[in-house]
Amino acid sequence: MGEIHENQAPERLQGKNQAMVVCCILGIGSLVSWNSMLTITDYYYHVFPDYHPSRVLTLVYQPFALGTIVIFAYHESKINTRKRNLIGYILFTVSTFLLIVLDLATKGRGGVGPYIGLCAVVASFGLADATVQGGMIGDLSLMCPELVQSFIVGLAVAGALTSALRLITKAAFEKSNDGLRKGAMIFLAISTFIELLCVMLYAYVFPKLPIVKYYRRKAASEGSKTVSADLAAAGIQNTSELLLDSSIQTDDDSKNQRLGNKELLLQNIDYAVNLFLIYVCTLSIFPGFLYENTGQHGLGDWYALVLIAMYNCWDLVGRYTPLMKWLKIENRKLITVAVLSRYLLIPAFYFTAKYGDQGYMIMLISVLGLTNGHLTVCILTTAPKGYKGPEQNALGNLLVIFLLGGIFAGVALDWLWLIGKKDAF
Repeated sequence: MGEIHENQAPERLQGKNQAMVVCCILGIGSLVSWNSMLTITDYYYHVFPDYHPSRVLTLVYQPFALGTIVIFAYHESKINTRKRNLIGYILFTVSTFLLIVLDLATKGRGGVGPYIGLCAVVASFGLADATVQGGMIGDLSLMCPELVQSFIVGLAVAGALTSALRLITKAAFEKSNDGLRKGAMIFLAISTFIELLCVMLYAYVFPKLPIVKYYRRKAASEGSKTVSADLAAAGIQNTSELLLDSSIQTDDDSKNQRLGNKELLLQNIDYAVNLFLIYVCTLSIFPGFLYENTGQHGLGDWYALVLIAMYNCWDLVGRYTPLMKWLKIENRKLITVAVLSRYLLIPAFYFTAKYGDQGYMIMLISVLGLTNGHLTVCILTTAPKGYKGPEQNALGNLLVIFLLGGIFAGVALDWLWLIGKKDAF
């Protein structure tokens, strides 16, 4: 039904390019704070050398993210999406700023107290991530696939941007006193600004774009209640306006009928499981293995940063490759084969770290990033097709549960790399 509406009302899709840019920035904002944390982990290893920051902080983050998204997905049809996303971006902004305050208050010193404070802020990142990522992907799933893809691309841009900035700041401050700390503070200040920008864009710009108003009106005409606050923010107060255009009318008898979450999940269980498996594989390697299990190499303390930068850059490329129709995988069986094939990378990383040189490791991490981005976009843009607006929103939230569940499982399994390693704990 969604495809029919798109073909019937091209004049309603004005502002598509602006919406894609805004969605990309909102995608950056939903991950830039957490990516900044991952990228400045070398600073936290300097401050907290005995606490495995790359592994512990990721493990703290994920239970809060997963628990929150499960609650939101269960109550998705009753939640005000506008308030949900705004609260998420505001929480990101405040939490990122608190990292700066925490570091200034402790003067960059380590210890159990500051580390617990750091973990508390990271937990709030998990709450914000589930609030924003599930809300945005669910909201954009009821619009055209290009907007979902732009948001997902923004997630990867956040990683590439933070990696590039980290390499620049490391080079700039490498020989100065307290260089690691100065670079980290610059990172967190930039992240705070981006989060504040996302709050303003989502509150005042995004709901007023014509293409966004069109799809939200269509979703409301199909029975969606989650878009009412966004429509009000766009100046559409009277729900009777939703049916003025015949292009968004639906049959009265079927208007409020929609598949339940259980039915949606059963119909898309392969997409959900594949998304879970993608992130189990990725997070069992990235970033903990790269920081702690790759040994000593010619690049020295630049090595982990270069590997993370390569992952983020190729993850970004992979999220654009589905724009080429001949590369986009829409066949469900082929997606499953591609996802399972990625697990060959785990023994490849093990033997490369043990016997190979840094060139092979860079090649492997590039493949990991490329396939992660490509398959994520293929699933999240293909799965919602053919459903009504309320169903697409619900399905988007359900898929994010499995995505975050895969991340949680991946970071838990990442600890297995420490088995047999001296002084691992």
